[in-house]
Amino acid sequence: MPAIVGAVKVNSIGSSSVFNIGDVFTISPISNVKTFAGAGSFNTGDGLYVLNRQSSTNTNDKDLVDQPTVGNA
Repeated sequence: MPAIVGAVKVNSIGSSSVFNIGDVFTISPISNVKTFAGAGSFNTGDGLYVLNRQSSTNTNDKDLVDQPTVGNA
């Protein structure tokens, strides 16, 4: 079904962003990232109490490719 869109103002788009107006069959990412974080890194909320005595993050990764982006246009 066709989309009817009025005026659109785009201030900025990041290098790994997708901007679409109208009908789309497939949207595929063309970038990926791997994040390593230690204990308590992504905790959010009110009144958190996190006690990490001794923490280490294992960054050894035996996979060469986790999310292939070859062939994405």
